[in-house]
Amino acid sequence: MPTQTQPRALPKITVIGTGYLGATHAAALAELGFEVLGLDVLPDKIASLSRGEVPFYEPGLGDILRRHVSGLPGSSGRLSFTTSYTDAAAFGDIHFICVNTPQKPGEYACDMSYVDAAVESLAPHLTRPALVVGKSTVPVGSAARLARRVAELAPAEGAELAWNPEFLREGFAVEDTLRPDRIVVGVTSERAETLLREVYAKPVAEGVPFLVTDLPTAELVKTAANAFLSTKISFINAMAEICEAADGDVVKLAEALGHDDRIGKKFLRAGIGFGGGCLPKDIRAFMARAGELGASEALSFLREIDSINMRRRASMVELTRETLDGSLLGKRVAVLGAAFKPDSDDVRDSPALNIAGQLHLQGAEVTVYDPKAMENAKRLFPTLRYAATATEAATGAHAVLHLTEWREFRELDPAALAEVVSTRHVLDGRNTLDPALWRKANWTYRALGRPTA
Repeated sequence: MPTQTQPRALPKITVIGTGYLGATHAAALAELGFEVLGLDVLPDKIASLSRGEVPFYEPGLGDILRRHVSGLPGSSGRLSFTTSYTDAAAFGDIHFICVNTPQKPGEYACDMSYVDAAVESLAPHLTRPALVVGKSTVPVGSAARLARRVAELAPAEGAELAWNPEFLREGFAVEDTLRPDRIVVGVTSERAETLLREVYAKPVAEGVPFLVTDLPTAELVKTAANAFLSTKISFINAMAEICEAADGDVVKLAEALGHDDRIGKKFLRAGIGFGGGCLPKDIRAFMARAGELGASEALSFLREIDSINMRRRASMVELTRETLDGSLLGKRVAVLGAAFKPDSDDVRDSPALNIAGQLHLQGAEVTVYDPKAMENAKRLFPTLRYAATATEAATGAHAVLHLTEWREFRELDPAALAEVVSTRHVLDGRNTLDPALWRKANWTYRALGRPTA
């Protein structure tokens, strides 16, 4: 009788680095049906994840994690964690590198030490054919160098490297992983492409574009995307500066521009600029790498993009000073928002916290409230005051600054908040509050790039 062909077993996957990117990627792969082993060198982080606890705030991630972590009641058991590179190499057929690539202190360049350490630690244990896949954001040319290093260090024939950049948005990371708008893979062999098509078979079957490139192009896709988004944000903020000089309204200007299909509406909201752990350091690293390649003039415009972005923070400090009759000394200021964006507890290079710190250094009594980022903010800026609610932060304030566009802040009742402040000044650093609503409650509403009245 004919024998029935057994279905091919899915490859086993390791995820090296369980920070924001790695933890999300590991949980999402388990959700897609793979057996996954997450690795980190920090035992406390591994212990937390093994209990199904996410060490940062990301909507929906905790639910997926608990659905799959081995040993938890009712879980699939497909996701487990370790601190051992030996165990990871023995377990995985595909190894995703998801470690951090911060900016070097005192330089624009990217710090590759964590990526290099991951490759140096993993490759000597690869005793059978394996695919190492970089997801971290790195300078172009890094993948080719790391591919050579994997080939040198791995005992096994058939250990190779590919690159698969991430495009996660904090606050939407789970959705961006399970249903991305595109999947980009940089490969040097048909085998690597086949394995990565197997990893992403489900989203590809649902219509997600799967783009195959060489290694340097895959690296450039992420840095080029971040450079473009940064440019669009700083462009509208530059237009806000022109509106301030010409008494125009940047919100109406952005609305009109956004109706042009060639431009689009996204990332055209003027305000205090971008921050976080990606855009600022990525455009600086891109400039640094272009200089190393002898192409510095190609990205010289990014210096002005960075400058415009940082200038917006100083502009908000000056707008606050102007609103408070020219002096910050002894004035009480409520800052609504600490995270660099809503639906996140990430305070890395947060414009909101940077502005709060500048106001404090210039003599203001600053009280901060954020729905999710309070503990991280306290660790970074312990000298600021913190409140448990927006109302508590605003009590006695001479000015209320809206600096992170949480939905909770858009839904505040201006009339109720007016009862607790000393003077009714609201400064909208994100241009998402309704000026008419606040002015109806007798607040002075100010925003960058908008007319005073």
